[in-house]
Amino acid sequence: MQKTQLRAALLGSTGMEISRVGFGAWAIGGGGWEYGWGPQEDDESIAAIHRALELGVNWIDTAAAYGFGRSERIVGRALLGLTERPYVFTKNSLLDDGTRHVRHSLKRDSILREAEISLERLGIDAIDLYQIHWPNPEEDIEEGWTAMAALKEQGLVRHIGVSNFNVAQLRRIRSIAPVETLQLQYSLIDRAAEAEILPFAEREGIGVIVYSPMGSGLLTGGMTRERIAAMPDDDWRKSDERFTEPQLSRHLALAARLRVVAARHDTTPGAVAIAWTLRNQAVDGAIAGFRRPAQVEPIMAAANLDLTSQDIEQIEAAN
Repeated sequence: MQKTQLRAALLGSTGMEISRVGFGAWAIGGGGWEYGWGPQEDDESIAAIHRALELGVNWIDTAAAYGFGRSERIVGRALLGLTERPYVFTKNSLLDDGTRHVRHSLKRDSILREAEISLERLGIDAIDLYQIHWPNPEEDIEEGWTAMAALKEQGLVRHIGVSNFNVAQLRRIRSIAPVETLQLQYSLIDRAAEAEILPFAEREGIGVIVYSPMGSGLLTGGMTRERIAAMPDDDWRKSDERFTEPQLSRHLALAARLRVVAARHDTTPGAVAIAWTLRNQAVDGAIAGFRRPAQVEPIMAAANLDLTSQDIEQIEAAN
């Protein structure tokens, strides 16, 4: 697969043309924290990033919270020596409470300090897209968004967006500064965004990138009950309700339907799951998480995959 073959889309009004699939760096933050993914080899993470870039991915989405700095440091290492670096997106407002659990802060000084630390970890002079990770505490979202606007004015970040905000929260902050992008969860497992937030973003011209389009691994076709049981204790998925009954049986049945459609297109269930999210006209790009270089290429087909009406009917049969 050549680098120029991945379809791209403009991310809202930012002017950034992004590959329709991006590299998600949550899992490479490893384990040992509240939302960790278990042990992870940093060299494998870097190799996975490089493989994604070779295949045409031109953006990486990370966050200060992922491993409380580990993911950003690994992304920074992966960028060293590149002649052409990808867009780098990161997020703020989730801090270590001292016990490797998350505490939230949208205070101005906290966000300004986080930006400086993230820039240092990433080894770049400006963050291409800086995002508020969660709208918590909700009473502070105006203060947080004012700090984000200040960072953009200073040139430390090029574009600003939010993640996991609802329509009411977006309306509250847009008078302070335009909301350029929105990141939200969207997949065949979680379609709640279709009701209100995705139509709103499309009407308002807000760029949308979606996370967990493969349901955090449930829709890859490789998830089994045995694999879940064998997950390390510091993998957050092991106790998540989506990975336990009664939801698990329904999700594995959905993955089986994806497998049938994937075979028809000579691709993978994960690629089909991502392509399904990209069908929504409001969605500009989808985040795919990779932990090893071998995982990358089977998913890249999602960027160029056109699902038929027959495919959609079959996929959504029992949803």
